[in-house]
Amino acid sequence: MAKAAVIILAGTDGHANLGRLVNGLETAKEFAETDGDEVELIFDGAGTQWIPELEDGDSDYAELYQSVRNDASVCDYCSGAFGVDDAVNDAGIVRLDDHDGHPSIRSLVADGYEVITF
Repeated sequence: MAKAAVIILAGTDGHANLGRLVNGLETAKEFAETDGDEVELIFDGAGTQWIPELEDGDSDYAELYQSVRNDASVCDYCSGAFGVDDAVNDAGIVRLDDHDGHPSIRSLVADGYEVITF
């Protein structure tokens, strides 16, 4: 049984960041599909910018995102800082603000999660 926290930090600009997003979603999906594994998918920093695009059913990666959406959450502070508060609210995605408005990475580590960043 594995526990993984997949954190998407890559923003929406550029082909390389798109690759990071897709690799992160695929990694989260692999953990989600494996019996006994636990996964947390966190959009943090510039990664929060993906929420409006992924929630749009026309996105090339909307289906992949939907396969792990129930495991997804976003940084509360960064959602505001990167201008996607409304999209996050509309999507009803869990906001994390455990440490000064941000997700607590320390808590994930203390709970036995392997932290993987994209």
